[in-house]
Amino acid sequence: MREWVEEEKKKVFMPKHKTIAAIDIGTEKICTLISVLHEGTREPQVVGVASVPSRGLRKSQIVDLDEAISAMTESVDAAERMAGTGIKSAFVSVGGAHIQSQNSKGVVAASNPQGEITEEDVRRVIEAARAVSLPNAREVIHVIPRDYQVDSQSGIKDPIGMSGVRLEAEAHIITGSSTAMRNITKCLSELGIQCSGFVFSGLASAHAVLSETERELGVVVVDIGAGSTSICAFVEGSLAYSGVLPIGARHISADIALGLRMSLQSAEKIKLSLARVYTQSTEPLPGETREQARERKKKHDELDPHAIGVTEEVGMLSKKTLVEGIIVPRLQEMFKLIGEELEKQNLYPLIPAGIVLTGGGAETVQIVEVCKRMLNLPTRIGEPGGLTGLTDEIHSPMYSATSGLLVYGVKTGAEESTPKGQDLTVFFKHLRVKQLIEKSVKFVRSLFP
Repeated sequence: MREWVEEEKKKVFMPKHKTIAAIDIGTEKICTLISVLHEGTREPQVVGVASVPSRGLRKSQIVDLDEAISAMTESVDAAERMAGTGIKSAFVSVGGAHIQSQNSKGVVAASNPQGEITEEDVRRVIEAARAVSLPNAREVIHVIPRDYQVDSQSGIKDPIGMSGVRLEAEAHIITGSSTAMRNITKCLSELGIQCSGFVFSGLASAHAVLSETERELGVVVVDIGAGSTSICAFVEGSLAYSGVLPIGARHISADIALGLRMSLQSAEKIKLSLARVYTQSTEPLPGETREQARERKKKHDELDPHAIGVTEEVGMLSKKTLVEGIIVPRLQEMFKLIGEELEKQNLYPLIPAGIVLTGGGAETVQIVEVCKRMLNLPTRIGEPGGLTGLTDEIHSPMYSATSGLLVYGVKTGAEESTPKGQDLTVFFKHLRVKQLIEKSVKFVRSLFP
């Protein structure tokens, strides 16, 4: 009978799927995704989505712990209700100006010079590359191998199984502020959630929007958030540079608010409406006089603030003035800074696939045209992919980092077991009582001659 019970437990507790959760903590919003990964599939199925306005954060860093905990609780609870299940752990995004990166090399001798390079050798060489000097206030978030060199052969992506004596590795190391990550961990612990791993928000977005071809050719992902902009450059399929600029899409809204003397919320509505309705010029109609064309263009250029929910009394606005006088100059400033970073890292000749813009700021009017003109590189808007299920709600560049956290979780083999306290409930729910009684009777009879 004991053997039968063990078999039943195995059937019940055998994981039918993995549960992966992601929490994207940004300046503008806190988004929670819950997904399941069924056996035999590589695309997570999203079953719970929730996004709430951020509170207690500035430029992706926590400045008010209680407010941040309250917003996270609201986001996680809403996602759990939609998914119909709780979460114990989650991958969490980390961003902000405190993020820094560097490339490092490590060298080890093969444990068996006469045999093959093993996984243990690779682990040791990555640990050797990880051993960089850091201030006490900083800690390593990612150690990402770029390529390996076995003896004199370089450019190796996977050295396991190769013969050699000397193994070298070049790794890309991303570091962040220990204080910032401890604050996030404290917020999660208040929710009863364990951090499966911190993921740099720019890297998470890259997992969601890039193709393998773009990575191999060389490409730069620019994730424009509300308070900061994350940059990830890939060269020959590997991450070569990561960085964060302390400027984001909210700065554009602040410029509009300052120029029109209105609230930031109203300026945000105007900025989003321009992305939907702005066109640079209108073609003349057949038989139209010059005066009629001028009047039609003037009417086409007018933007009624009250029609988009703006309550301030500012009168009719000019779309052209807003775009070319306020938004485009701020975008030019942003891409000038990005171009300077790319030049400083000598990346221009190495990124023929160009720029992929993503994040909520990627929906700003004229952003693709300004990027092409300022950086002289191919440019496209990156939308998240690699997920199934409730993807309609997150099919937007602003959810790239959140979606990328789930894709990252799949690649790292994350798994969440049955929630605490439910093991016995699930077991007894599935246990067939009639068969248990029959097995018990047979067991008792077997004790008598």
